[in-house]
Amino acid sequence: MGKGITVTPVILHAGVSSPDRHEPPQPERFAVPEVTASLVGSARTAGRRVVAVGTTVTRALVGAVASDASLRTASGWTDRVLGPAHPARVVTGLVTGLHEPEASHRSLLEAVAGVDLVGAAYRAAIEHRYLWHEFGDSMLFLP
Repeated sequence: MGKGITVTPVILHAGVSSPDRHEPPQPERFAVPEVTASLVGSARTAGRRVVAVGTTVTRALVGAVASDASLRTASGWTDRVLGPAHPARVVTGLVTGLHEPEASHRSLLEAVAGVDLVGAAYRAAIEHRYLWHEFGDSMLFLP
């Protein structure tokens, strides 16, 4: 790929992407193929970022983390609820649409980018009247 960026697949069967205030996300079905696990492992070994595109991809990747913190081939359902106390481990960056500030997905963003960066991003989004949800604006979090 161009500019040193490698794109690799994750199979998702996404549900409701942004539940109401403070409700945990629903379980979602996923598959992390062997090529993806291998490429993510190589990126981590080389000290490169692993940037998930979307909160569902983040949950899928975290759902495929083995006990030794490596990413493995996996499929099934993930019910992971991520937050500052439950970090995303293999994900070091995130492209995401904006979720309501009270939605549980904000905790997932904080698991990747930290409370301070997410808080600053949300303050800027509110100040500049960014749009929310799937058809709104997006952010790139690179902590």
